[in-house]
Parts: sequence; structure tokens; C-alpha cells
Amino acid sequence: MKRRAWLTLGAVVLGGGGIVTYAVASPAHDGPGVRAKRPVRVYDLALSGTASDKRELPRTDTHPFSLVGVSWSGPAVRLRGTAQVRTHSSVTGAWSDWQDLDVDADPVEHPEQGDRGASEPRWVGPSDGVEARVLRKNGTSAALPKGLQVNLVDPGVVTDAETRVSDPAPAAFAAETSPTDTATPTDTATDTATGTASPSPTDSVSSTPTDTVSPAPTGTVSPSPTTATPTASATPTAPQSTVPRPPITSRAGWGADESLSPDPSEYNADVKAVFVHHTDGDNTYACTDSASVVRGIYAYHTQVNGWNDIGYNFLVDKCGTVFEGRKGGVDLPVLGAHTYGWNRESAGIAVLGEYSTTGASNAALEAVARVAAWKLGQYGADPASTVQLNAGATQTNYFGTAYTAGTKYTFQRVSGHRDGYNTQCPGSSLYAQLPTIRAWAAGPVQGLKVTSVAGGASLSGSTYYTKGAVTVNWSATTPRSLVKRFELLVDGKVAATAAGTASSASTTLALGSHTLAVRAVHQSGRTATTATLNAVAETTAPAFTGNPALSLRTGTVNTTAVPVTLGWKATDNAALRSVSLLSPGTATYGATTYSAARTAASGTAATWSLRAADYAGNTRTVSAAYTPVILQESAAVRSGSWSSRSSSSYLGGASYSSGTKGASLTWTFTGRSAAWVVSRASSSGQAYVYVDGVKVATVDLKSAATLYRQAIWTKNWSGSAKHTVKIVVVGTTGRPTVTTDGLVYLK
Repeated sequence: MKRRAWLTLGAVVLGGGGIVTYAVASPAHDGPGVRAKRPVRVYDLALSGTASDKRELPRTDTHPFSLVGVSWSGPAVRLRGTAQVRTHSSVTGAWSDWQDLDVDADPVEHPEQGDRGASEPRWVGPSDGVEARVLRKNGTSAALPKGLQVNLVDPGVVTDAETRVSDPAPAAFAAETSPTDTATPTDTATDTATGTASPSPTDSVSSTPTDTVSPAPTGTVSPSPTTATPTASATPTAPQSTVPRPPITSRAGWGADESLSPDPSEYNADVKAVFVHHTDGDNTYACTDSASVVRGIYAYHTQVNGWNDIGYNFLVDKCGTVFEGRKGGVDLPVLGAHTYGWNRESAGIAVLGEYSTTGASNAALEAVARVAAWKLGQYGADPASTVQLNAGATQTNYFGTAYTAGTKYTFQRVSGHRDGYNTQCPGSSLYAQLPTIRAWAAGPVQGLKVTSVAGGASLSGSTYYTKGAVTVNWSATTPRSLVKRFELLVDGKVAATAAGTASSASTTLALGSHTLAVRAVHQSGRTATTATLNAVAETTAPAFTGNPALSLRTGTVNTTAVPVTLGWKATDNAALRSVSLLSPGTATYGATTYSAARTAASGTAATWSLRAADYAGNTRTVSAAYTPVILQESAAVRSGSWSSRSSSSYLGGASYSSGTKGASLTWTFTGRSAAWVVSRASSSGQAYVYVDGVKVATVDLKSAATLYRQAIWTKNWSGSAKHTVKIVVVGTTGRPTVTTDGLVYLK
């Protein structure tokens, strides 16, 4: 036997000419941490008009509300047309565009006297004005339903945490208004099915009702006369789920007024499937308003539809908060009123908002997946599987699939509302996301991959090298709340275990070659494993075949910088990574580079240090010291005719010049490398070079551009020893002159 919630009833004539009846819900109790600041209120404004194809409500100032819908007399009557509303924001002061209401809401499976048909409610945010119009569908002859109303819900303010606009009711509104002040709505005088005030709740479901969707000629839908309204069933025992229960905000937590649903709960035998819904309305709601949205839907379902509780078993907001819906115990198979003809074997999860063109957030999808996995896991059902459901009504779904009451049909364990009933719910975009929800809920973990290997390991080719320590990092697209744990596998065996929220794990490898992989264990127990990676642990340092070798090279010589070539050779038993110059300068070279052009300070001993590193991080450092020495031309032994020249362009500001054939200069030094420094011009001639008494080169000094301090000829030895270098003027015809700046050697 259904019972009505206690209500204070009244009516007010508003500024726009509309007539409002309202119901003020008196909270039966305060839940933990809940303190009533303003109770939920429902206002019913009659639509005016006598034409059979149109009803409307002009712009009307109202008391505060945040949720709106349209209802009519007769719960089995279908509204063949469109219903639209515009609302005035009490925050911005602007009127919204026309917004469509979903009038294809599921009918009541077992209507009772006083029940009403209604659109889906639409959340519009804090508002204080409304305009509405209802139009009959083109091409239909059936009149619009009688008793058309716009129903406004003020969800009130319940918790201190809610950041809602706190609009006190204006002086014209008072809960104490006498019911005798209620005016008769325009089109309710001829409505014999029901009045406009306080419909009686219902949502009872039979397992084998007749077709209650196709309208009779009168525009009403008649339930089977043989179908009895089921009574409250015995409270079953909550089965243990195979997966953890997600956090759920209780009815007390969102401020449910339990006096609105005094009837005892009914229970199904189990939960074979989950139907996903959207609640319609604005998606820009703040998540701090989600409890208000849920209270508004609850009030709409009980005070407008006339049901004995909210229809959904669970509601989820865009931030992923899960709210307990219909009372009776979240861990029990509570009979809901969410998917016409299929409530007896399912649970309903509604995502707050409208998702026809915009997909739900990942947080919302994650929450739906967690609830679906948990509820189905209580009965050993795989969220990715299919199931046979028994049709509770003869009807056709959104896709044109016909169902006959009493016959079994195949459904996905996680289905959309439109799979069972002819509605666009849960919106095309959210419907397209159902495969993601199924995959997340059922496992295995999706998108698992290793993103990097760190902790001292470096990649060369397709192999990671380390001294032993490795840290493996990974990512996955399945939300971490659905992952039980991660395992780091070394050679196929578990070397480290990490929580489902982790994204890395570390271990130390034994010396030698190994394979690495990451295995994810979904909360369902299903596993996914990444491709294996190769790793080598080794501690052998690289080797140098000799100390750094410095040699003079051609180029411009200054008194402070002499051009040199630094040479080396390094090897590694596994994979050489780089060779770095540590001093006198700094630079890093690749593993296949064996020399580098540098400059050295003249007259200064410098230690040249090199460090070789392999990919495992092993290193070896070697050093050698060298001093570049500049021997001016005046330090040479002269023969023949030489003249002195002065210019700041010369080394030391002076040079020797000779055009006499056979004139020579000889330097004696002890070192391992030598370079002859000269000036060059278009008139410069040639010279012979003798080393230790042996002619080794003929050098032509001619240059299109005039160049000074040029190391034009070099000679290197494997070790340091005493040497002589002699230059002899050739006496080239037309350009005999040779101008020398000195000799540089390394010791």
C-alpha cells in the first residue's frame, strides 16, 4: 500500500498571471553532518490555452527554483509533441534560450489514481522566472494531454558544504498560505484523470505486464488488468562482491527527506545488468551543487511523477561522486524505476547532465564503471559479457528492436537506457562511451605500457644497461581506482609489487642479461602485461687504449691560444655511451668520436682529463699534461739574408722576411709535435721544410687574402724527443718572399 509524504499545500498567483501550487517537504530528520537551511519546495504552474495543439505559459516571475519539468494528467498518457522552457537566472539576470525537455520518459508500469505523466526534469541552476510552451507533434491528431503544468523544484540548501545561492522566499510566498486560495488552472477543469496537486507516487514493476507503450485511441495506455502491484519484498542478504565497493554518498549525505518516500523498499532477486542514464539538463553545474541536483530529481520523481522514491539506484556527477539513489541499501538489489520493462533484473545508474553531443567526463565514466563492476560482481557477472533479460513489457526500443513481455532477450551487462526503451537517453555521446565503461569495469587494464626505465638505467638500441638498479615507469588508460596492483616482472617472475595507484616500481638486477615487463592486475583479477624489454646489468668500467694525446694542427695562432687536436680511443665491454672532456675545458663526445679540435694556452702546462662512461653508468677517467711553446723567429739559427719586420699582426709584434734563395732558419727543441707559423699573401713564395736533416715538404705560402700567424705545416711524433726543423727559401720566380712568425711545439 503506497503512502503519501506529508506536505504543506498552498497556492500563489504570480506576476505573469500563472497560478502556482506548491509542496513544501518537511525533512523527517537530519542525517550526519546535515542541517536543514531551506527545505525542498515544488511549485506547479498551469499552462494556459484551449487549442488542441498548443499550451503555453508566458514569462512569469517565480520563487527560487533550479530544476524544471512538464507534467500532465494520466501517467500512461504520451505527450506527442515538444515541450520547451526558458528560465531566468537569479545569478546573471539573463533569460536562457529555449531548452527542450525530454518527453519520452519511461511510463509508469503500474499506474495508480493520482499519478501523472511527466517529462524528464532539467537542471537549469538558480532561477526565478520561467516561460514554457508545449506543441503537438506535426501530423498527429491526438490532442495534447490534459492538466499540463510546468513543475519547478527548489532543492533547498541542506549542508554547510554546499555553495548554493541562498535565496530566501519572498514575502509573497508563505508555506502557511491557505489551500482555499488555490485558483483552478486553466485546463484542469476538464481533466477527469487527475488534479494538479500532490500526485500519488508509484514505481511498482511487474515481471510480465502487457504492452504499455503504444497509446490507445484515447491517448492513454492501459496496464494489464491481470497485473497486480507487487508489495514490498523481504530484505535479502547482501552478497559479497568480487570487487571493492566504491565510495558512495548516502541519502543522508545528500540531504534526502525520507518523509517523501515512506513506503518500504522492494527488492529483486539479483542484479543481472546495469542500465546507464543521463538526467538531462545543464552540464555546467558546479560539483558542489550535485547534492542539490539529486535532491531536485528526488523531489520531482516523488512530487511530480508521483513515484514513491527517486527512480535511479545510483547517481553520478561529472566529478565522479557517486550518490545513493533509491533507498533500501546500496549493497542490495533494490527495485528501481529507471528502465521501463527491465527494472526487475537490473540497477540504474544516472549521470547528472545531458550527453547528446558532449561525452561524459573520465571521472564520471570511472565512477559508473566502479559501481557497475561492484554491483554485477555481487552476483558473479562479468561487466563485459551479455545476459538474457526477461521483458517486463511489450514495446520497441530506440533502435526499433521489438520486445514481447515474458520473452527473454540478450543485453550487454552494461547497457544504455535506449537499449531497453524508446528514448535518446543516455545521449548519443555517453552511449558511445559505454564500451569504455565496460572495458574499465571488466578489465583487463587498458592501454598499459612502459613509459621509461630509469633509476640508473639507460637505453642503447633496444637494450637498457644498468649497474643493477632499475626503476620502471608505466601508464594505463584504465583509471587506477579499478586496478588492484601492478607487478614488475624480471625474467617473467615478480620482482616488485606496487599499489594500483602507483606508476613505477624499482628493483635491483643481478649481473647479466634480463627481460623486464609490467603486469597489471585488474580488480576483477584479469591481467594485462606489457611487451618485454631487454636489460643488462654490468659493472665493468670502460677502458682507454692510451692517455689523451694532444697534437698541433693548422689554423691561426695567438700568443694565448694555439690550435691543437685532442685524440683518444675508448672502448667498453657492453655499450660505450660517451667520452667527456673534464679539463681544461668541458665537452661531451659520442662513443664513435675519437678526436676533437681544441685550443691550448701558450706557455702554460695544462692537464687534459677525459672520462669515458657506458650506458650502465660505469666510468673511467684518464689524464695527460701538455704545454704549447712558441719559439719566436729570433730563436732560430739564421743563414742567408733575413730582414726584421714589425707589426701588431705578428706573434710578439715582429717577424723575419727573406726573398733570398737558400736563406734558412733552424729551430731545435724537445717535444712531440711542431707547427711552423707564417704570414701569407698573394706575393708569398715557397719554402722547403727539413726535419732532423731530412726534407719532408715544400710549402707554398701564396694566399689570395693576407693572413697572419698561420700554422701552415705541422709534424707529430709518438713521443717527446729532440728535433730540428729547418725552413729554406725556395726563391720562387716573381714571388720569392717568405715571412715567418716562428715555430710552436708541444712538450
